[in-house]
Amino acid sequence: MDILQAMRAFVRVVDSGSFTAAATSLQLSNAQVSRLVSDLEASLQARLLHRTTRRLAVTEAGERYLQRCRNILAEVQDAAVEASGAHLTPRGRLRVHSITSLGTLQLAPLVARYTALYPEVSLELTLSQRTPDLLEEGHDVVITLSRELPDSELVAQRVGDLHSVVCAAPQYLERHGTPKTPQDLHEHRCLRLVDPLFPDRWVFQDGDKELTVRPGGHFQVNVAEAMAQAAAAGMGVCLLPSFVAAKALCQGTLKRLLPQYQLHQRSIYALYPSRSFLDAKTRTWIELLKEELPKAFSQDQEILDDAAYWA
Repeated sequence: MDILQAMRAFVRVVDSGSFTAAATSLQLSNAQVSRLVSDLEASLQARLLHRTTRRLAVTEAGERYLQRCRNILAEVQDAAVEASGAHLTPRGRLRVHSITSLGTLQLAPLVARYTALYPEVSLELTLSQRTPDLLEEGHDVVITLSRELPDSELVAQRVGDLHSVVCAAPQYLERHGTPKTPQDLHEHRCLRLVDPLFPDRWVFQDGDKELTVRPGGHFQVNVAEAMAQAAAAGMGVCLLPSFVAAKALCQGTLKRLLPQYQLHQRSIYALYPSRSFLDAKTRTWIELLKEELPKAFSQDQEILDDAAYWA
Protein backbone atom coordinates (compact mmCIF):
# COMPACT_ATOMS: atom_id res chain seq x y z
CA MET A 1 0.00 0.00 0.00
CA ASP A 2 1.16 3.52 -0.83
CA ILE A 3 0.61 5.06 2.60
CA LEU A 4 0.84 8.65 1.39
CA GLN A 5 -1.61 8.03 -1.44
CA ALA A 6 -3.97 6.34 1.04
CA MET A 7 -3.70 9.36 3.34
CA ARG A 8 -4.48 11.68 0.44
CA ALA A 9 -7.53 9.59 -0.48
CA PHE A 10 -8.81 9.62 3.12
CA VAL A 11 -8.37 13.39 3.49
CA ARG A 12 -9.93 14.05 0.08
CA VAL A 13 -12.97 11.86 0.90
CA VAL A 14 -13.52 13.79 4.14
CA ASP A 15 -13.01 17.20 2.53
CA SER A 16 -15.22 16.49 -0.50
CA GLY A 17 -17.85 14.54 1.42
CA SER A 18 -18.00 11.57 -0.96
CA PHE A 19 -15.90 8.86 -2.55
CA THR A 20 -17.09 9.92 -6.00
CA ALA A 21 -15.91 13.51 -5.62
CA ALA A 22 -12.63 12.33 -4.10
CA ALA A 23 -12.08 9.92 -6.97
CA THR A 24 -12.68 12.66 -9.53
CA SER A 25 -10.22 15.08 -7.94
CA LEU A 26 -7.56 12.38 -7.57
CA GLN A 27 -8.19 11.07 -11.10
CA LEU A 28 -8.90 7.59 -9.74
CA SER A 29 -11.90 5.30 -9.87
CA ASN A 30 -14.40 5.00 -7.00
CA ALA A 31 -13.21 1.46 -6.44
CA GLN A 32 -9.56 2.57 -6.17
CA VAL A 33 -10.37 5.27 -3.61
CA SER A 34 -12.54 2.88 -1.62
CA ARG A 35 -9.74 0.29 -1.65
CA LEU A 36 -7.15 2.85 -0.48
CA VAL A 37 -9.31 3.88 2.50
CA SER A 38 -10.15 0.28 3.36
CA ASP A 39 -6.49 -0.76 3.20
CA LEU A 40 -5.57 2.22 5.39
CA GLU A 41 -8.13 1.20 8.00
CA ALA A 42 -6.88 -2.40 7.86
CA SER A 43 -3.28 -1.36 8.38
CA LEU A 44 -4.28 0.86 11.32
CA GLN A 45 -6.78 -1.67 12.66
CA ALA A 46 -9.12 1.25 13.25
CA ARG A 47 -12.35 2.48 11.67
CA LEU A 48 -11.80 5.96 10.20
CA LEU A 49 -15.17 6.48 8.48
CA HIS A 50 -18.74 5.38 9.08
CA ARG A 51 -20.26 5.09 5.63
CA THR A 52 -23.77 4.28 4.41
CA THR A 53 -25.35 4.64 1.00
CA ARG A 54 -26.47 8.17 1.94
CA ARG A 55 -23.78 9.73 4.13
CA LEU A 56 -20.25 9.62 5.54
CA ALA A 57 -19.23 10.33 9.10
CA VAL A 58 -15.72 10.54 10.53
CA THR A 59 -15.10 8.42 13.61
CA GLU A 60 -13.36 9.72 16.72
CA ALA A 61 -10.19 7.86 15.74
CA GLY A 62 -10.63 9.22 12.22
CA GLU A 63 -10.77 12.82 13.49
CA ARG A 64 -7.48 12.42 15.34
CA TYR A 65 -5.84 10.67 12.39
CA LEU A 66 -7.20 13.25 9.94
CA GLN A 67 -5.27 16.08 11.56
CA ARG A 68 -2.06 14.05 11.59
CA CYS A 69 -2.57 13.25 7.92
CA ARG A 70 -3.04 16.93 7.07
CA ASN A 71 0.20 17.80 8.89
CA ILE A 72 2.17 14.99 7.23
CA LEU A 73 0.90 15.77 3.74
CA ALA A 74 1.66 19.47 4.24
CA GLU A 75 5.24 18.60 5.28
CA VAL A 76 5.63 16.35 2.23
CA GLN A 77 4.37 19.13 -0.02
CA ASP A 78 6.72 21.68 1.58
CA ALA A 79 9.65 19.30 1.15
CA ALA A 80 8.78 18.76 -2.50
CA VAL A 81 8.53 22.49 -3.14
CA GLU A 82 11.84 23.13 -1.40
CA ALA A 83 13.63 20.33 -3.23
CA SER A 84 12.23 21.26 -6.63
CA GLY A 85 13.27 24.88 -6.09
CA ALA A 86 16.80 23.99 -4.94
CA HIS A 87 18.10 24.52 -8.49
CA LEU A 88 16.54 28.00 -8.58
CA THR A 89 17.30 29.69 -5.26
CA PRO A 90 20.58 29.25 -3.33
CA ARG A 91 19.73 28.21 0.22
CA GLY A 92 20.75 25.67 2.83
CA ARG A 93 24.17 24.36 3.83
CA LEU A 94 27.05 24.35 1.32
CA ARG A 95 30.01 22.18 2.38
CA VAL A 96 33.30 23.03 0.61
CA HIS A 97 36.73 21.41 1.05
CA SER A 98 40.02 22.92 -0.10
CA ILE A 99 43.75 22.57 0.46
CA THR A 100 44.87 24.77 3.33
CA SER A 101 46.81 27.60 1.69
CA LEU A 102 44.42 28.09 -1.21
CA GLY A 103 41.49 28.10 1.18
CA THR A 104 43.11 30.56 3.57
CA LEU A 105 44.43 33.09 1.06
CA GLN A 106 42.01 32.84 -1.87
CA LEU A 107 38.76 31.16 -0.84
CA ALA A 108 38.16 32.72 2.58
CA PRO A 109 37.67 36.21 1.08
CA LEU A 110 35.31 34.71 -1.50
CA VAL A 111 33.29 33.03 1.25
CA ALA A 112 32.55 36.47 2.69
CA ARG A 113 31.55 37.72 -0.77
CA TYR A 114 29.37 34.68 -1.44
CA THR A 115 27.48 34.75 1.85
CA ALA A 116 26.80 38.47 1.35
CA LEU A 117 25.31 37.69 -2.08
CA TYR A 118 23.35 34.66 -0.86
CA PRO A 119 22.44 35.13 2.82
CA GLU A 120 20.21 32.04 2.86
CA VAL A 121 23.27 29.81 2.36
CA SER A 122 25.35 28.62 5.31
CA LEU A 123 28.82 27.88 3.88
CA GLU A 124 31.15 25.45 5.68
CA LEU A 125 34.79 25.63 4.50
CA THR A 126 37.02 22.71 5.55
CA LEU A 127 40.77 22.97 4.96
CA SER A 128 43.35 20.16 4.88
CA GLN A 129 46.25 18.96 2.76
CA ARG A 130 44.50 15.86 1.45
CA THR A 131 41.79 15.41 -1.17
CA PRO A 132 38.84 13.77 0.56
CA ASP A 133 36.24 11.38 -0.82
CA LEU A 134 33.52 13.87 -1.69
CA LEU A 135 30.59 11.47 -1.43
CA GLU A 136 31.80 9.52 1.60
CA GLU A 137 32.57 12.62 3.65
CA GLY A 138 29.53 14.60 2.63
CA HIS A 139 31.13 17.58 0.86
CA ASP A 140 29.20 19.41 -1.86
CA VAL A 141 32.32 20.75 -3.61
CA VAL A 142 35.98 19.77 -3.34
CA ILE A 143 38.63 22.20 -4.62
CA THR A 144 41.71 20.32 -5.77
CA LEU A 145 44.90 20.85 -7.79
CA SER A 146 45.91 18.71 -10.74
CA ARG A 147 48.22 18.82 -13.74
CA GLU A 148 45.40 17.43 -15.91
CA LEU A 149 41.69 16.81 -15.71
CA PRO A 150 41.12 14.55 -12.69
CA ASP A 151 40.27 10.95 -13.56
CA SER A 152 37.02 10.77 -11.63
CA GLU A 153 33.35 9.99 -12.01
CA LEU A 154 32.70 13.41 -10.51
CA VAL A 155 32.14 16.54 -12.58
CA ALA A 156 35.31 18.68 -12.73
CA GLN A 157 35.14 22.42 -13.52
CA ARG A 158 38.44 24.23 -14.02
CA VAL A 159 38.29 27.46 -12.01
CA GLY A 160 41.86 28.72 -12.33
CA ASP A 161 45.52 28.00 -13.11
CA LEU A 162 48.67 28.56 -11.08
CA HIS A 163 52.36 27.75 -10.93
CA SER A 164 55.24 27.93 -8.47
CA VAL A 165 58.23 30.27 -8.19
CA VAL A 166 61.60 30.20 -6.41
CA CYS A 167 62.05 32.61 -3.50
CA ALA A 168 64.42 33.44 -0.66
CA ALA A 169 64.74 36.04 2.07
CA PRO A 170 66.92 39.11 1.44
CA GLN A 171 69.08 38.30 4.48
CA TYR A 172 69.69 34.76 3.23
CA LEU A 173 70.79 36.10 -0.17
CA GLU A 174 73.12 38.61 1.49
CA ARG A 175 74.87 35.78 3.32
CA HIS A 176 74.89 33.10 0.62
CA GLY A 177 74.63 35.00 -2.67
CA THR A 178 71.93 35.00 -5.35
CA PRO A 179 71.62 31.96 -7.64
CA LYS A 180 71.57 32.89 -11.32
CA THR A 181 70.81 29.47 -12.82
CA PRO A 182 68.96 26.38 -11.62
CA GLN A 183 72.32 24.59 -11.35
CA ASP A 184 73.44 27.20 -8.79
CA LEU A 185 70.72 25.93 -6.45
CA HIS A 186 72.81 22.82 -5.80
CA GLU A 187 75.08 25.09 -3.75
CA HIS A 188 72.18 26.41 -1.64
CA ARG A 189 70.02 25.10 1.14
CA CYS A 190 66.76 24.25 -0.63
CA LEU A 191 63.75 23.72 1.58
CA ARG A 192 61.17 21.06 0.73
CA LEU A 193 57.48 21.88 0.46
CA VAL A 194 55.75 18.51 0.40
CA ASP A 195 53.83 18.39 -2.88
CA PRO A 196 52.12 15.14 -3.97
CA LEU A 197 52.05 16.32 -7.60
CA PHE A 198 55.84 16.97 -7.73
CA PRO A 199 57.39 14.82 -4.99
CA ASP A 200 61.03 15.41 -4.00
CA ARG A 201 62.02 17.56 -6.99
CA TRP A 202 61.88 20.99 -8.56
CA VAL A 203 61.50 20.71 -12.33
CA PHE A 204 62.80 23.60 -14.48
CA GLN A 205 61.84 23.62 -18.16
CA ASP A 206 64.50 25.25 -20.36
CA GLY A 207 63.35 24.84 -23.94
CA ASP A 208 63.43 21.12 -24.65
CA LYS A 209 65.65 20.46 -21.64
CA GLU A 210 64.41 19.58 -18.18
CA LEU A 211 66.55 20.55 -15.19
CA THR A 212 65.84 18.94 -11.85
CA VAL A 213 66.79 20.15 -8.39
CA ARG A 214 66.10 17.98 -5.37
CA PRO A 215 65.52 19.92 -2.14
CA GLY A 216 67.52 18.72 0.84
CA GLY A 217 66.43 17.30 4.16
CA HIS A 218 67.22 20.36 6.27
CA PHE A 219 63.57 21.36 6.54
CA GLN A 220 60.27 20.23 5.06
CA VAL A 221 56.66 21.22 5.65
CA ASN A 222 53.33 20.46 3.98
CA VAL A 223 51.67 23.89 4.13
CA ALA A 224 52.88 26.64 1.79
CA GLU A 225 52.26 29.48 4.24
CA ALA A 226 54.46 27.76 6.81
CA MET A 227 57.17 27.37 4.18
CA ALA A 228 56.95 31.09 3.37
CA GLN A 229 57.47 31.88 7.06
CA ALA A 230 60.46 29.54 7.31
CA ALA A 231 62.07 31.01 4.22
CA ALA A 232 61.38 34.56 5.45
CA ALA A 233 63.34 33.65 8.59
CA GLY A 234 66.39 32.98 6.38
CA MET A 235 66.35 29.18 6.49
CA GLY A 236 66.97 28.78 2.77
CA VAL A 237 65.58 28.86 -0.77
CA CYS A 238 61.98 27.72 -1.25
CA LEU A 239 59.48 26.96 -3.96
CA LEU A 240 56.06 28.52 -3.38
CA PRO A 241 52.74 28.55 -5.21
CA SER A 242 52.29 31.83 -7.05
CA PHE A 243 49.49 33.14 -4.81
CA VAL A 244 51.53 32.52 -1.63
CA ALA A 245 54.71 33.98 -3.12
CA ALA A 246 52.96 37.15 -4.31
CA LYS A 247 51.83 37.95 -0.79
CA ALA A 248 55.34 37.46 0.64
CA LEU A 249 56.90 39.57 -2.12
CA CYS A 250 54.52 42.43 -1.39
CA GLN A 251 55.36 42.22 2.31
CA GLY A 252 59.07 42.36 1.48
CA THR A 253 59.87 39.18 3.40
CA LEU A 254 60.98 37.30 0.26
CA LYS A 255 62.53 38.03 -3.13
CA ARG A 256 61.85 36.13 -6.34
CA LEU A 257 64.73 34.15 -7.82
CA LEU A 258 65.17 32.92 -11.40
CA PRO A 259 62.18 34.92 -12.66
CA GLN A 260 62.50 33.48 -16.15
CA TYR A 261 61.09 30.20 -14.82
CA GLN A 262 57.55 29.21 -13.90
CA LEU A 263 57.59 25.79 -12.30
CA HIS A 264 55.02 23.12 -11.61
CA GLN A 265 52.11 24.37 -13.69
CA ARG A 266 48.75 23.05 -12.52
CA SER A 267 45.04 23.80 -12.65
CA ILE A 268 42.48 24.23 -9.92
CA TYR A 269 39.35 22.12 -10.27
CA ALA A 270 36.04 22.24 -8.48
CA LEU A 271 34.69 18.70 -8.14
CA TYR A 272 31.02 17.97 -7.52
CA PRO A 273 28.75 14.95 -8.00
CA SER A 274 26.50 15.63 -11.01
CA ARG A 275 25.46 18.11 -13.69
CA SER A 276 21.84 16.93 -13.49
CA PHE A 277 19.58 19.08 -11.32
CA LEU A 278 22.60 21.00 -10.00
CA ASP A 279 21.74 22.68 -6.73
CA ALA A 280 21.66 26.48 -6.99
CA LYS A 281 24.04 26.95 -4.06
CA THR A 282 26.65 24.73 -5.73
CA ARG A 283 26.16 26.34 -9.13
CA THR A 284 26.48 29.91 -7.83
CA TRP A 285 29.56 29.05 -5.74
CA ILE A 286 31.34 27.57 -8.77
CA GLU A 287 30.31 30.54 -10.91
CA LEU A 288 31.86 32.89 -8.33
CA LEU A 289 35.10 30.86 -8.31
CA LYS A 290 35.31 30.91 -12.12
CA GLU A 291 34.80 34.67 -12.15
CA GLU A 292 37.02 35.72 -9.25
CA LEU A 293 39.93 33.26 -9.00
CA PRO A 294 41.40 34.03 -12.46
CA LYS A 295 41.30 37.75 -11.63
CA ALA A 296 43.05 37.15 -8.30
CA PHE A 297 45.74 35.02 -9.94
CA SER A 298 46.22 37.64 -12.64
CA GLN A 299 46.88 40.26 -9.95
CA ASP A 300 49.37 37.89 -8.31
CA GLN A 301 51.12 37.43 -11.64
CA GLU A 302 51.54 41.17 -12.04
CA ILE A 303 53.43 41.18 -8.74
CA LEU A 304 55.56 38.18 -9.71
CA ASP A 305 56.46 39.83 -13.04
CA ASP A 306 57.45 43.13 -11.42
CA ALA A 307 61.27 43.36 -11.35
CA ALA A 308 61.05 45.43 -8.18
CA TYR A 309 60.36 42.19 -6.33
CA TRP A 310 63.23 40.23 -7.88
CA ALA A 311 66.60 39.55 -6.27
